[in-house]
Amino acid sequence: MEQLEQLERLLREEAWDELRRGLAGQRPFDLAHELTRLAGPERAVAFRLLPKDLALAVFEAMDAPVQGELLDQLRDEAAREFVAQLDPDDRVELLDELPAKVVTKLLADLSPHERRLTTGLLGYPPEAVGRMMSPEYVALKATMTAGEALERVRAVGGAAETVYTLPVIAEDRRLIGVSSLRQVVLAPPGTRVAELMTEPISATAFTDRETAARLLQEADLLALPIVDAEDRLVGVFTFDDAMEVLEGEDTEDHTRAGGAEPLRRPYLVASVLQIARSRAVWLLVLMVAASLTVLVLNTFEATLSAVVALALFVPLLIGTGGNSGAQAATTVTRAIAVGEVRFRDLARVLAREARVGVLLGSMLATLAFLAATAFLVVRGEPPGDAARIAAVLAISLVGICTLAATAGALMPMLAKRIGIDPAVVSAPFITTIVDASGLLIYFLVAKLLLADMLGG
Repeated sequence: MEQLEQLERLLREEAWDELRRGLAGQRPFDLAHELTRLAGPERAVAFRLLPKDLALAVFEAMDAPVQGELLDQLRDEAAREFVAQLDPDDRVELLDELPAKVVTKLLADLSPHERRLTTGLLGYPPEAVGRMMSPEYVALKATMTAGEALERVRAVGGAAETVYTLPVIAEDRRLIGVSSLRQVVLAPPGTRVAELMTEPISATAFTDRETAARLLQEADLLALPIVDAEDRLVGVFTFDDAMEVLEGEDTEDHTRAGGAEPLRRPYLVASVLQIARSRAVWLLVLMVAASLTVLVLNTFEATLSAVVALALFVPLLIGTGGNSGAQAATTVTRAIAVGEVRFRDLARVLAREARVGVLLGSMLATLAFLAATAFLVVRGEPPGDAARIAAVLAISLVGICTLAATAGALMPMLAKRIGIDPAVVSAPFITTIVDASGLLIYFLVAKLLLADMLGG
């Protein structure tokens, strides 16, 4: 925070020499973070004061939306230079944030080789790993010796995204194995690469990027070879890109679990309109869903009028049911995301959550019965009536917790089955639905146990 305040002060005072010296002594990722927090014009002024090499490193460390805004503030010549210096996969991420006319102009300014690499990645669907893979890699042939492999790494490794994972290909570029720089360096120079390679773990270029990132993470790989439909090597998906994908997916899930759409850009870079737009649709949907609760209350208005004490526990039931459903939805959504459960496990998951709901509901019901009875007696209710109303509350809690936990598990799994992000139907949506169904259980139990008090 102190660095940011100092940076803003120097910009206000136009102390360019002092500002230039202060910026030059910082690490690129720290600078990228601090510049992101500045307003657009101030960010551009500070960025122009950076030495050329540091400016490129800072630019690469920024999020793509921030890069896009910064390019708008720079001269055309400087913008073209920064875009040309990016790796193809990072360049594609930036181009996705820019208007089509700007993309066309920037592509035209690239060298033929860089343009070919970039347009190749742009040809894949937005969520495919092929769009994020690096087409610049070091591939070996099985017939090479370890010494020849090292010469190959030295010759072409400078332009590659990584040299630590070395795919092994056949003459027709089919992926047949994977070796590593460690294995090649430590092996005697005459050892054949065929003796150093292992069975490849790979993904196709059209594989969903999150699926590919999870595979890389679970297999403890530094890079995942990417192949086409005929098993020919077309690129590598590196660990840093995979972590970026997983971070983005987790952010998306958490945002939707909170009842909003992801901003897809740093908070301070997003406009007020963009932030409001990300929340407005969900607020409207949840408000409409909440009208079910109003409908239930209206239906049982006579019940509430006859036994006013029932209204005291409505907030408790709504809160407990919503929280129980949200807990189940969050747990199951996470399990789906990391591949722990699939749709074929639906029966097992529902049975497990139903038992959890009964257990939690029974525990809460016992406590609620004792507390509610004492509260109602102190409030002036006859002990017998107080105990019966408390029993309604206790039984309802068991039913509501069981229903909420089951619904919280069911809806994300159904959503995944029909191709909807499970996070979309998670906590806020389930909470709203459980509110209405929980009140329905509550009033039905009340009509059953308190028939004489209700006059029927």
